[in-house]
Amino acid sequence: MRLKITYLFLFLLFITSCTTEDSDSNNGDENNGINENLNRQTVGSSANNLLSATIFDKMIVEIVYVEGLEPTEETVTNFVSFLENRTYKPNGITIEKRAIPSPGNTSYSIQEIADIEIAERQYYNTNNTIAVWALFIDGESENNANGNVVLGSAYWNTSFVIFEETIQDYSNSTFEPNRTLLETTVITHEFGHIFGLTNLGTEMVTNHEDTEHPKHCNNEDCLMFWATESSQGVDNMLNMTSAPELDSQCIADLQANGGK
Repeated sequence: MRLKITYLFLFLLFITSCTTEDSDSNNGDENNGINENLNRQTVGSSANNLLSATIFDKMIVEIVYVEGLEPTEETVTNFVSFLENRTYKPNGITIEKRAIPSPGNTSYSIQEIADIEIAERQYYNTNNTIAVWALFIDGESENNANGNVVLGSAYWNTSFVIFEETIQDYSNSTFEPNRTLLETTVITHEFGHIFGLTNLGTEMVTNHEDTEHPKHCNNEDCLMFWATESSQGVDNMLNMTSAPELDSQCIADLQANGGK
């Protein structure tokens, strides 16, 4: 990943990558007393609200996918378990899932992804419920170049995109990882950034940020390690039965910011 302005950086590796970017589309309005702008803030800025029950005791995750690109049921189950293991939401975590037609692009900028969200998003924060948007898109990231492939990006405080068509191209074949394993890894890694990891809105209890790869953990076994989704990481997934997990340092950071 490369740092781009404030909390804006691109993680480009030989075969796979994730990004954390902030879109310039911050032109939300208020409908029925709901301020949509509250869900269009900097990545990591809502970490405490997502982790704790201080303001929001319930979470709703809106999973929207292009027709034919639905994540596996096991992936969604793994994702919910990841959230339940790290957050305090006594009134539960709800998944709302639906399909949309393809926007018709072969590649997408983060700005274009944000514009799709503005047009399609149905759920925003309410009095006691924090809302999350997850888009599973066709096409590819416009940042793909020279064999570097972007698989996902967290771009607002409660928003991330998964380039699902790309994930399907790099999974479930010989010498490629299981699709559920790859989906789970990308989704939880991106949500780790939305949780403010590493040093991206959630303060570190001890310094474990990788100085050569900002906003990533320096523990190579951690979900938030920069190479989690590198060619080496993908190769390692061939022998893995579950996605990488957060290490004790990242968990300590989340606990100090209101999480489990």
